[in-house]
Amino acid sequence: MDFDALILSRLQFAFTIAFHIIFPSFTIGLASFLAVLEGLWLVTKNEAFKTLYLFWVKIFAISFGMGVVSGVVLSYQLGTNWSVFSAVAAPVIGPLLAFEVLTAFFLEASFLGVMLFGWKKVGPGLHFTSTALVAVGTLISAFWIISANSWMQHPTGFTTLPDGTLRAVDWMKVIFSPTFPERLAHMVLAAYLTTALVVGAASAWRILRRGPDEEPCLALRMAIGMFAIVAPLQLFVGDLSGKEVMRVQPAKLAAIEAFWETRTEQPFHIAAWPDRATEGNRFEISIPKLGSLITAGSTKAEVKGLKAFAPQDRPPVFIVFWAFRVMVGLGVLMIGLGAWGAWLLWRTKGPEYNRAFLWAAVAMGPAGFVAVISGWVVAEVGRQPYVIYGVLRTADAVSPVGAGQVSASLLGFMAVYAVIFSVGVLYILRLIAAGPDAATPELDGPPGNPLAAGTKGAAS
Repeated sequence: MDFDALILSRLQFAFTIAFHIIFPSFTIGLASFLAVLEGLWLVTKNEAFKTLYLFWVKIFAISFGMGVVSGVVLSYQLGTNWSVFSAVAAPVIGPLLAFEVLTAFFLEASFLGVMLFGWKKVGPGLHFTSTALVAVGTLISAFWIISANSWMQHPTGFTTLPDGTLRAVDWMKVIFSPTFPERLAHMVLAAYLTTALVVGAASAWRILRRGPDEEPCLALRMAIGMFAIVAPLQLFVGDLSGKEVMRVQPAKLAAIEAFWETRTEQPFHIAAWPDRATEGNRFEISIPKLGSLITAGSTKAEVKGLKAFAPQDRPPVFIVFWAFRVMVGLGVLMIGLGAWGAWLLWRTKGPEYNRAFLWAAVAMGPAGFVAVISGWVVAEVGRQPYVIYGVLRTADAVSPVGAGQVSASLLGFMAVYAVIFSVGVLYILRLIAAGPDAATPELDGPPGNPLAAGTKGAAS
């Protein structure tokens, strides 16, 4: 492979966004979890909810800060590596990103300080309101980012001017593009699942090490409730999203399923080795007719294959095919874990007494992050060779810079990220491994409280 400026720019953006998405996919769900914990504490006065809140808010503070820092890099790359895209699409994409800052980031920043340091300085009602508004802010942020990306996946409500730049003519169609509702629901549910799996893994680890104390047992049961409900719902939403992809991005759908021929009664390939050179699969493990049923709702429905598209218009099928199966496979395991946990809650004295389940919960802790990254790989690589589907090719969107310049910045990012984010993630894992403690001091307590230590550790 010739690593020219285009390939290197794509690799750099993929590298930085893969690091970034880890943190929002966690903090979106964690902010809502914190609001639930504080609300339950206010209603029940059960100190276990307060202890869990004080513990997980430390994790949220560090994760939120790392997400903000890693997100700044993405904005700069649009100007340095993708200047043509910025010039062409800025009149449409720019306002969407600006709305995200004005309506979401400012809301989060305004109330984050009260949430983190106002425990003793404001009343419980105002503090809970601040926590709830931060949670709402994370959801609003997801709204605008998914809106911008969905427009790039299926652009509507715009016109192309004589100089090649794009202008919005109907902002409602721009914001609410056809793929937006399912993709927003899919991302938010993925964030909730990611958080539930991390909370479940941390709680299970604590129980395995120290026994079934009240706080980790309570958190584990809440996590089980979340992924027992959300994981099956995510499968349903994902199916709706897939059917929308077949309608608006048939080449991506063909790559996802490794369909080469256009026909009815398409098989579902459990595993395959797609080969672009031979325009076929080297081997297949398939279920007859199931592909058409899953993608189109009927075995008699005709589904386009990759040969229906010019070779230069086909996505990289191998990457898309396997990324999708990683995402779906992990989703099936999440459903299984939720069903297992629900059965233990219903038929036994509790999941905290089943060591096999606890170890399974620990093993599934990172699954949400892997599934989210795999899903974004499907969405972004499957859109190729377009950066704005059907409008602007990726090759035409890159900045006129040399491969040497991009490779230097890519190596720089890899070195910096390897140090800073490794330290940050390891510190978060260390805090999670320690677990909630009934003696956890409050957030604005005496000097040396855990949040202050956590913030300094992340900053250094």
